[in-house]
Amino acid sequence: MIKVISEVKGINLFKVLKDTGSIMEGHFELTSGYHSNYYLQCAKLLQYPDITFKLAGKALGLMKRDIDLKKIDKVVSPAIGGIQWGYMLAYSAGCRMIFAERKDKKMELRRGFEINKGEEIIIAEDVITTGGSVREVIKICEHYGAKVKAVVSIVDRSENLLFKCPYYYLIKMDIDKYLPSDCELCKKNYPLEYPGSRKKNRSI
Repeated sequence: MIKVISEVKGINLFKVLKDTGSIMEGHFELTSGYHSNYYLQCAKLLQYPDITFKLAGKALGLMKRDIDLKKIDKVVSPAIGGIQWGYMLAYSAGCRMIFAERKDKKMELRRGFEINKGEEIIIAEDVITTGGSVREVIKICEHYGAKVKAVVSIVDRSENLLFKCPYYYLIKMDIDKYLPSDCELCKKNYPLEYPGSRKKNRSI
């Protein structure tokens, strides 16, 4: 079951997620190790620049109450899920956008990207569940002396996750998940899919 806990006004984002095929049904192992019969693939929503542009405007509208967006120097996203979302946010805010990517299991800046001391940063991710990648990007920004002003996602799937800075999202959802030992789909031998970007090593 999927429960919408809260949603930004002015757009039926749950319907948008369904209409774009972003809510997938099947038998999935999540990054956390839990199993679920639903998986959020926001890349399917992000195929549509017009929709993404409208969502970026809504997100900036939430943040501008607390943050001077004119002072934001960069939007930084973890690759790869947050790249398109971060790019559209940066376009809408009129600033630069860069991304961090994983190398040898560690997030780092590559491709000549730089973060400078004193810069004000927004970190953008498409879906946040455990917040692990976002925390890694926060550490990178802090290492270079930048100021992380906010984290923003399209979907919040966390259990009231807290960062060192304000966290904004457009929709908060609770999706049923199960321990593998309690998973009815496993008991019925339904094939298991691993859609996450950080698939764990498994012995056969």
